[in-house]
Amino acid sequence: MDRFDTMLAFTRVVELESFTKAAMSLNLPKTTVSAQVLALEKRLRVKLLHRTTRRISVTTDGAAYYERAIRLLNELEETEAALTQSTASAKGRLRVDVPTPLGRLVIIPALAEFFKRYPEIQLEIGCDDRPIDLLEEGVDCVIRVGNPQDASLVARRVGTMQFLLVAAPQYLNTYGRPMYPEALQHHQGVHFFSSKTGKIRPFMLTHAGTEQEIPAMRKLAINNGDAIVAAALAGLGISQLPAFMVQGYLTEGKLEKVLADFPAGSLPINALYPQNRHLSSKVRAFIEWVAELFEGCRLLQKHNYG
Repeated sequence: MDRFDTMLAFTRVVELESFTKAAMSLNLPKTTVSAQVLALEKRLRVKLLHRTTRRISVTTDGAAYYERAIRLLNELEETEAALTQSTASAKGRLRVDVPTPLGRLVIIPALAEFFKRYPEIQLEIGCDDRPIDLLEEGVDCVIRVGNPQDASLVARRVGTMQFLLVAAPQYLNTYGRPMYPEALQHHQGVHFFSSKTGKIRPFMLTHAGTEQEIPAMRKLAINNGDAIVAAALAGLGISQLPAFMVQGYLTEGKLEKVLADFPAGSLPINALYPQNRHLSSKVRAFIEWVAELFEGCRLLQKHNYG
């Protein structure tokens, strides 16, 4: 058996603590992964894993081998990436997860170009906003908005999500247009709340030279960006939404900017992948393509706009 394959199979079993999950993440039969690890133990003449009916754990020798194996896999991948410039090296099954609005409005409509560039990649995209355990669920990388919270993941900045305060003309005609941030406290706000924490995201505006939380009447809170757009279009209140989600409605006159002279907040967009898993050419290709895609979108570029 190929030493690289057996080494990769062993490290994945250690990371996922399961032959079944490791096989799924490698798109291989479980029997193949088991045979690869057994062959590795036979060649090294040491026991690398403790196996019971309930769980798998690494031995002392296995832990030492794992640390060296990860370094070797990383070095091998970096060497091949440096020497191989052909897109043909990016191939195989790639599983990623992206926020629903970014997937629906930006990433998926541009996939024809991705497949033209990388015809040998079989892409599986999850469009979700829930927390993902990459190792547990066999996901190669995720695109997430906000500052990374998991120190076990490597983060690469690929863009910036700009926000705007918007409202429907019918709302503004009924309740008036706020002329300064403090006036928002007299207006109905449609806010986003996190399904994970239950926290409601406040409106953020740059006022007097600093970014400040601006209070508004919390008439409605929703945990989905598309639903907040629908609420804004229905005239239910003022919302703070990503610019790329509302730009079309602004152009059509279905929504209008509110307090446009006071810049709204922004959040970084990052590609995240496990730091103890070597960065494959297919993951590298996807991340670089997404970064290029966002750079071509004025509302998602890495530098901020006034």
